[in-house]
Amino acid sequence: MASTLNTDVVGVNERIHRFLVEVQKCASANSSQVKDADLNRLKSYLSSLRAYLDHVAAEPELDLPETNPKEYVLRELPALADIENESLSDCCRLLELCREELVNSQSARLASGIIAFDKIRQEKIIEKAERFIKDYIEVVTPLDLPESSPMAPTSPSGQLGIGSRS
Repeated sequence: MASTLNTDVVGVNERIHRFLVEVQKCASANSSQVKDADLNRLKSYLSSLRAYLDHVAAEPELDLPETNPKEYVLRELPALADIENESLSDCCRLLELCREELVNSQSARLASGIIAFDKIRQEKIIEKAERFIKDYIEVVTPLDLPESSPMAPTSPSGQLGIGSRS
């Protein structure tokens, strides 16, 4: 199980975890087409991640002599599902890379904040995902794949409501 000393790395991890669940369970996960609503949500997730990193990097360095080092156990990322939509799978892998690079970075050893070099790595991965959406997903999809579809099981539906849990 991964851990960090950095409260802001915990925040990035939590966001990426939620975004991966959302992308893998979206309606577009079951076909080669990325529906407009899902595409808009994916773009908003990347934008949100970029804004969170900007916020973390701009915050003053915290002096926490009584609480640092404190280890935070990170929620494990969901296993990447075998979804039908290869483009969304590519985006999920990029989100997973964001998480792994930050969790294993120098910044993960700080109490808070993010080192400039680690932030640049994050930004480049996010930029690659945004360019992939613009240059590939929005240009060439959907694809007509009648002979090879379906290749993956149906993606699961979203979480059940509060009253539905046992």
